[in-house]
Amino acid sequence: MATDPGNTGLRRLIKATGYSLQGLAAAFRHETAFKQEVALTVILVPLALWLGQSGLEKALLITVWMLVPLFELMNSAIEAVVDRIGPEQHALSGRAKDIGSAAVLVALVNAAIVWLLVLVF
Repeated sequence: MATDPGNTGLRRLIKATGYSLQGLAAAFRHETAFKQEVALTVILVPLALWLGQSGLEKALLITVWMLVPLFELMNSAIEAVVDRIGPEQHALSGRAKDIGSAAVLVALVNAAIVWLLVLVF
């Protein structure tokens, strides 16, 4: 795919931002888990700002949580590409989906551990 030579600088940045916003909207529209994580983000970010004792703690609590929707977006992208290839079962397709799901799980466990360590210990 050839690139548009006039698509540089600010124009490229504006277009890229538009594509990113379209991706967020599509994930919110089509991915239930992403909707749930956005709802939790609305709760957890203010909670982190309130419960964190220092700027570092607040940043850590928010950052580890934001990894969860980030990995959910990546997992959803992998699933969409695999589903686009075809509906038939294939070991590599299943593996790709399972690994993407595992990444979300690791992010969730990581967030839980960090929140526990920061807020309890």
